[in-house]
Amino acid sequence: MIGLTLKHLRYFEALATHEHFGRAAEACAITQPALSLQIKELESMLGGALVERSSRKVHLTTLGEDFVARARKILFDVDELGDLVRASKDQFAGRLRLGVIPTVGPYLLADTIKALTGRFPGLEIQPRESVTKSLIEDLHKSNLDAAIVALPISEAALQEFSLFEEDFVLVRPIEDAERPVPTANKLKEMRLLLLEEGHCFRDQALTFCEMEKSSPRYLMEGSSLSTLVQMVSAGMGLTLIPEMALPLETRSAQVAVARFPRPSPSRRVGMIWRKTNPLAEHLMQVGAIVRKVSQSRRDEIDATLKASDRTEAGRPLWN
Repeated sequence: MIGLTLKHLRYFEALATHEHFGRAAEACAITQPALSLQIKELESMLGGALVERSSRKVHLTTLGEDFVARARKILFDVDELGDLVRASKDQFAGRLRLGVIPTVGPYLLADTIKALTGRFPGLEIQPRESVTKSLIEDLHKSNLDAAIVALPISEAALQEFSLFEEDFVLVRPIEDAERPVPTANKLKEMRLLLLEEGHCFRDQALTFCEMEKSSPRYLMEGSSLSTLVQMVSAGMGLTLIPEMALPLETRSAQVAVARFPRPSPSRRVGMIWRKTNPLAEHLMQVGAIVRKVSQSRRDEIDATLKASDRTEAGRPLWN
């Protein structure tokens, strides 16, 4: 088809994904009028309408649905070709689209980017923070090269690379510091603050408490670990957070932190990517660097926690 370009395909794929001209234009880093012009140009070449336009939402026509399915396959193959060329080079360079879940990103991402760009000076890190389900979808669509998530994912098409394991700790109001650490069964009866639905950390905490469907009377939700800790500081309940989050989330909150007795709740965090990705060997190197960064970070936290464990009873583990 004369005049059809990859730019047309990428712009239309973004519009089909976001179902809104403004959001699609933002994702493509162009103006909304420019995106609209490109879509009209594409429709003119095809001789038919791809979308039904309205003020709130864009709906794909039958032609649009068929076209975007083919376009996504073409874009996927083009990205794979680019990765194949990059994989043939000794020095890993160019774009690395790295996803990360919100309960890891704020505590690991900055040090990871610094370490990766130090090891691979020509590497351009493009991070994206989102929940696990969204990151996996983007991996399958080739919108991401790799993602840092809680394992296991157990999908045949994805390679899993273990990074570290860490315990969950209890965060409660500072006046409760001297009280015994509640058991999992006891937590069911308390006002437990958890992340909103969609976060895997929420599911892990509910599994530990053996709570499949919590009563609204006892369960409160927050959009981030920061929100949960601040809610605890305000006396609204208690929560669980991963050890990695302790320094950042508790430094300005009046809370007490305590370990659970063994076996304590924990999670395994790792990096995943498509098994067919030509960059697989380079991603193994990336994973090894992230593992080293996370271990260094956790060693610092463990040293502080162990020192705090030796303090007088009732004192918070982290100040």
